[in-house]
Amino acid sequence: MVLLHGFTQTARLWGSFGDILAHDHTLIGIDLPGHGGSADVRADLPTTAGLVRDAVMASTGEGPCDLLGYSLGARVALHIVTGTDLDVGRLVLIGGTGGIEDAAARHIRREADEATAAALEASGDVESFIDRWVRSPMFSRLAQGADTEERRRNGAAGLASSLRLAGTGTQEPLWNQIPGLVPALLAVAGADDTRFAAHALRLAHTAPHGTASLIPGAGHAAHLAQPEVVGRLVAHWLATT
Repeated sequence: MVLLHGFTQTARLWGSFGDILAHDHTLIGIDLPGHGGSADVRADLPTTAGLVRDAVMASTGEGPCDLLGYSLGARVALHIVTGTDLDVGRLVLIGGTGGIEDAAARHIRREADEATAAALEASGDVESFIDRWVRSPMFSRLAQGADTEERRRNGAAGLASSLRLAGTGTQEPLWNQIPGLVPALLAVAGADDTRFAAHALRLAHTAPHGTASLIPGAGHAAHLAQPEVVGRLVAHWLATT
């Protein structure tokens, strides 16, 4: 199972949720461009999908794998299954979306991310940026799962490049490709994260083999806010799908 983390995180930041998955699966964690050991890599979403495909193939050969992506990682995962030849058997998206369909809304989001990236680069203050990021309303349920110490391994330039090249506003809508998904899909979202809860339901409804699950008491990072619940849910789905 290949794990793709969210923005400001690294491949190490899966906590007890990752421990549950490790009971029955060999896990491959990848630092996405701009993060952790890939801090100097600059890549947009399609390019990142290709890089992940190559890294997984180098590690596992041509056999099938399962793919789990959270937020930024979910965007990358969708680009992998729709734009590469990686043999993915099952796909888990946590806090995922098919993209912003309105072109004007995408442009506004890109401008907002550009402003955030420029401010971060100008200050270079990753610690304050991370603290503000995890205190935002979408992470209000996160508590200890934030692991700000691990997030501070990231640098200002890498995070800024990730926002510019792979932020939500850069994702071309993939909704029209969801009906053609080959892998079975599990879309997970926190019940408090109403926007992404709606995306999870739409993804599951649109995919040929889709299931959605909304997690009570969780916001955007449902697997970190409720690791035992989400861990058991994902493990059960993988065992029965």
